[in-house]
Amino acid sequence: MSTPAAAAPAATGADTDPRRYAHLTTLRLEDPGAVARAAKARRRHPGPKSGLQNFIVAADHPARGAISVGDNPTAMADRRELLDRLQIALANPAVDGVLASPDIMDDLLLLGALEGKLVFGSMNRGGLAGLVNELDDRFTGHTAAALAAFGADGGKMLTRIALGDPDTVALLEATAKAIDSLAERKLVAMVEPFLSVRENGRVRNDLSTDAVIKSVAIASGLGSTSAYTWMKLPVVADMERVMAATTMPTVLLGGDPDAGPDEVFASWGAALALPGVQGLTVGRTLLYPQDGDVAGAVAIAASLLNRTTEGQE
Repeated sequence: MSTPAAAAPAATGADTDPRRYAHLTTLRLEDPGAVARAAKARRRHPGPKSGLQNFIVAADHPARGAISVGDNPTAMADRRELLDRLQIALANPAVDGVLASPDIMDDLLLLGALEGKLVFGSMNRGGLAGLVNELDDRFTGHTAAALAAFGADGGKMLTRIALGDPDTVALLEATAKAIDSLAERKLVAMVEPFLSVRENGRVRNDLSTDAVIKSVAIASGLGSTSAYTWMKLPVVADMERVMAATTMPTVLLGGDPDAGPDEVFASWGAALALPGVQGLTVGRTLLYPQDGDVAGAVAIAASLLNRTTEGQE
């Protein structure tokens, strides 16, 4: 069976046909090589440029068992609905790419949704949400070799640093090796560091300004080279101090904020104006907005980006 032509446009919320992605199952069953062919045939993004902030949609949460959004514990459980929402977001020309786990990446490749897009694979998903040893975040997703083989731009790694947990040192070592493996292939290592603690059996990331700055200092020194390393950082209070802590290109993450959309967008806009910020990497906040309007949320976020080329060759 041959690789299909570009798929039909994403559903807008009215499409409830349970068979709308049945062809993906058929391809996986009868022609699994279609994924590799779609990756090889894909038109790639020209690459990041200074002065042109990038907008990347994140969709690697389910692979870590993190399928909740706000008060809905199973918001991301329906893969068909998630693919609908991803295609709506990726259809906006201001969205430069995607950060996804292998399963979702393969679906998007088969759907032809990644033409001309930046592609970042999610590398460590072993620290399942709520797992007794959640901080032992094993690399169970994309490898650097696999990312290079299908023409990705880089890989992302969650790096939770818990000073009271002995599993942290193994994670730091694994992260350093992944950074080196990506750099050998000239691929971006997108490192997402946090200082984390376990409270009442749950892992909590410390989002104080000082904690974020300390996490950046530790993560920046991982690997034998930082030439291809980016930071993926939360928007916190006093972001000027945070961005003063690194010279690495930095993308801002959205998380699952408690604040209303107006406050969230305002905080992103202020942070995007800081030196060193290369753009946004946001998932649940835009894919599952409070009002259900994915296209509208994506458009508002896109309007915050700096897209000027002034001073660039």
